[in-house]
Amino acid sequence: MYEFKAYSCDTEEYFSCGSQGLHQKKEIIKLYLSSDDLEIHCFFHSKTKRSSEEFLSVFTSGGLAPSLEIINSTYTGIFHFNLTLYSDQANWLIIIPRENITKNKAVAAIEEWLVRINLQHGLNIYTTEGTLLDTVREPILQWELGTRVTKINISKIHPDVEDLKVTKCPCANDVALLGFILNPAGNGVYIGLSFSGFWKYDDTVWYNLTDMIYSQIGVGHMELSVVDMVLTNHFFVILTSLGLFISKDLRHPPNPVLKFSRADFCGYERVDYIKGKLWYNERCLANIEPFEVDYVTVTFERNRTLSEESSCFYSREPFSDWLPCLPPHPRTKAMISTVITFLVDQEHNTGIYLLHNKRTTRTRISVHRLKNNKPLTRRKFPSFSFPSSVFSPVGMVFHPRSHFLYAYGNQVWLSIDGGNTFELLADFHNDVIKSTHHSFYTSDIIFVCQSGKAYFMKAGLETYSHIGTITDKIFTLYYDHMGFIHKLTPDHFVAGGPHVTLGNSKVIFGQAPNMGFKTALAPQYITPNEMIFYAYVPPNQPKEKLYTKKFSNIHSGKVIHSRKSGKAYIRKVVQHSPSDGFLSAVIAEVIEPFGIEDVNRSPCLSSSLSITKNQDFFKLTLQPPTPGVVSSFKDSDVEKTVVIPGYSSFLIVSISQNGQNALAKATMPRIVPIGMTFIKDSWFLYDFGQRNGQTWEIYAKPCNYWFQQHDDSLSLNVLKYVDLGKSQTLQVKVMPHGKGSQILNQPLVKIIVGNPAVLEVKAEGSFDVADNYLMKISVASKSLLQGTTSLAFIVWDASTDCFVTTFVPILKSSCSYLKSMHHIPSEVIPLEDWLSGVHTDSQGFNMIKTLPINYRPPSNMGIAIPLTNNFYHADPSKPIPRNLFHKSKKSGKYKQCANAPTRKACNCTHDQKFSHAVAFSDCREKVPRFKFPVTQYPISLEIHSEDGRVPVETPYLVTVTEVNERENWELKHTVPENVRKLKIYLESILNVPVYNPSGLNLSIKGSELFHFRVSVIPGVTFCNLVEEFQIYVDEVPLPFPGHTLIAIATAVVLGGLIFIVFMLQIRNIHPWDKCKTFLRRNRRNLSNSSVNQLARR
Repeated sequence: MYEFKAYSCDTEEYFSCGSQGLHQKKEIIKLYLSSDDLEIHCFFHSKTKRSSEEFLSVFTSGGLAPSLEIINSTYTGIFHFNLTLYSDQANWLIIIPRENITKNKAVAAIEEWLVRINLQHGLNIYTTEGTLLDTVREPILQWELGTRVTKINISKIHPDVEDLKVTKCPCANDVALLGFILNPAGNGVYIGLSFSGFWKYDDTVWYNLTDMIYSQIGVGHMELSVVDMVLTNHFFVILTSLGLFISKDLRHPPNPVLKFSRADFCGYERVDYIKGKLWYNERCLANIEPFEVDYVTVTFERNRTLSEESSCFYSREPFSDWLPCLPPHPRTKAMISTVITFLVDQEHNTGIYLLHNKRTTRTRISVHRLKNNKPLTRRKFPSFSFPSSVFSPVGMVFHPRSHFLYAYGNQVWLSIDGGNTFELLADFHNDVIKSTHHSFYTSDIIFVCQSGKAYFMKAGLETYSHIGTITDKIFTLYYDHMGFIHKLTPDHFVAGGPHVTLGNSKVIFGQAPNMGFKTALAPQYITPNEMIFYAYVPPNQPKEKLYTKKFSNIHSGKVIHSRKSGKAYIRKVVQHSPSDGFLSAVIAEVIEPFGIEDVNRSPCLSSSLSITKNQDFFKLTLQPPTPGVVSSFKDSDVEKTVVIPGYSSFLIVSISQNGQNALAKATMPRIVPIGMTFIKDSWFLYDFGQRNGQTWEIYAKPCNYWFQQHDDSLSLNVLKYVDLGKSQTLQVKVMPHGKGSQILNQPLVKIIVGNPAVLEVKAEGSFDVADNYLMKISVASKSLLQGTTSLAFIVWDASTDCFVTTFVPILKSSCSYLKSMHHIPSEVIPLEDWLSGVHTDSQGFNMIKTLPINYRPPSNMGIAIPLTNNFYHADPSKPIPRNLFHKSKKSGKYKQCANAPTRKACNCTHDQKFSHAVAFSDCREKVPRFKFPVTQYPISLEIHSEDGRVPVETPYLVTVTEVNERENWELKHTVPENVRKLKIYLESILNVPVYNPSGLNLSIKGSELFHFRVSVIPGVTFCNLVEEFQIYVDEVPLPFPGHTLIAIATAVVLGGLIFIVFMLQIRNIHPWDKCKTFLRRNRRNLSNSSVNQLARR
């Protein structure tokens, strides 16, 4: 539920947590994930250390300990602190291994995590929120932008600073860059880098990029300064007074110093560059899809000559080729309008132009489809024209991570359909907007005008508020990742808070101003709880100042406060046709009854009142009162309103000299009771004038709705993937809060689909018994088209003071990066057994085979002649077995171990050593071992995704191949009739067998290692679902013809023996008898010899 968030603690006892020392008061958590484990200390702040220890002991003995939730758009992880405390410990400690949060270390655009720490998960006790930034992977943090500058030296630049530019990382808004725009007396490019959201000035690292610029253009130029900056997902673009410079790809740091290249615009010089602007549609491209890419536009304020194609250029990353924004068309038409802004709408794949004709003062929007990343000449929609000579355009911007398009200047216009139509939100007349500032997390938008006035709105809402004025001469505003607003100046930073939560933004904008205007209001009751306030315009008011006496869109959704008493919630603003008296009005719901005037202040109330017509006015006449009672109109009654229940109200504009008559304007002339007399106490007097000082004010209404997601997700920027044939469901609940919140019979949530062509969206809304409004959205794939669309849930009646008024999940018709296919082995072997290499079955057979070093599986030519290029358990320093034959010597290539002298230099990770993927075969040491023969081995497959695990079934048909091109294996499966035709059709196209994954069995008749790859057929999923598994077949009998040769040899030997015996019997030869005779003869000779030797002695 989102209604109030406590980001700081004002009590003497509170919890706070941090990874870098003691967490201080009034700061959200800032955690940083390095290559080491994440260590978090959670403190209980109190007056003394002893009391802190006592509190921790009480909580711990009660079984309470903090829990940490880590959240981004696709992931939520919960980690629990240990309940056990050491005797001298005054804080809780948790150590989370990095691989438990993320296993990736590659530099890439990644989301900054949101963290929430509770005393106990689910109880929301002492809740503290913050962020977790992966400093290992964040691209811009891997570089030295230039020469580092100390705080003392950077302060010497401050006198030459005339403006500031800030840009932030699209995926991690706490990572931001601040550039100094220098006056002509200054020279250089100075940029400050913060990875903590500019909370502290001293934490900013300052860089001097001047030498880098001069290395590109030469040192003979002066008056160098930053003009504009854009930090995209993968590149850093700087517009300077001497040219446009683009960094190298931030994801590939070959050396620590960042290099830039210069974009060349023929004919453009310093006078053009200093008036240039960069335009960028901020979108986080974490887990980037093939159809996603960043675009940047640069515009120049100059009149094109006949030889120049454009004063607007755009490029897509890597920003090496800059093309004219305008599509090719006849030169006469091309020079009619100037391109103020050109943005690429990636949801619709269109280019949107904001065009202005200075001669006719006409401003229009033109939308063109993109083909091959270039705009077509033909428009997608008819161009939208803004009112002539009224709108002075400055720019156009998409709210980050949404499809809300704002065109702004002296007015603000909103488009929710990609530029086809626009709706006027605000009119500042002669005060022109100079900058816009956005928070994707809280949907906050601030428009800052040239006068310093700041206007606040929520993305998607049609109302806005005046929140104050900034008096600093040089400043810029910046939203960090959690939606905290910061004011940045050259020499100090001021941190506020989310505008709607704590009111901390008062330190930036001051006290919330009164949004009322100087005129009298005339109240008219419709029902006891509903009334209309008419704004009075005095006669002869200058036409150009009429807007200062009228209600406007800024007042919608606000609250009228009476100085005496009473409040009313403005439901609707109504503009009347030009006439004398009342040009605008508001319909309001009474929250607290308004106080009426009494006889002491207005003696006229003691008389009866009659009404007559008097030209353009109505004459109010007091009837003679009771003797002894003084009754008359007083000068102080001017601009007060006579209210008669059931009839028109009358705003008093003048009083006669005797005080018995007054001229008044009727709010509803058609129901004026002409000629009627109303006795005392049947008519009333309200004071909403300003003759006696301002008696009414208008302020923002406190939050009137609470917002809740159906799954209690903490993320406000959810990303959902919708695969082919799949669907997703989103559900939210809106709960009215406070008086004047309930609107009967009207849906409280408006749904805006960014690109309806990508996905099929169905909405279903209903009220429950508690008058809460439930909105359920079903999203399903509808074609083979891949793309992205935003889906905005807008609580259209919500106050701008609500923390959540707009919920914008992103839906991708694509494959989730979390979706993968896995083989489920017939026997699960624990990790500790894999490490030891021993796992025996019930018969004592070891089911783990440690492969020989530099092993290669046999080929169809025999065990001794491997022909595969894949090594297993590779070690370049050891000899290669089975490498005698010429064909074997030509095969075999290292992958992970290429150019490595030893196995250690292969840098095989733990995961790679146990990976079945052929890409990591060099690292694979141990494989599953089976006895020969392997028959009917079940190939069980599961699909894992963020939605859980499901078995692979039809229509997910699969193909199976052996990566080393071995044979002696076969598959058996059943083919239902409803997929038989599909199987035959796919086999004719793919030229490989196609199998039904349900009931798929494998039989192997060969020996040693078999490495299989299972792939899901294309056309049933956007994902490339591939899984590999290995089986080592051992204790195999001799292969053919070994058995046959042994049998034949045995038969020949036995037959020969039988034949010899047979021949000896036929010839009556008895070898055994001859042997015995021979033995006796030898014994006799041996005995005689012994006797002769004894006789000689």
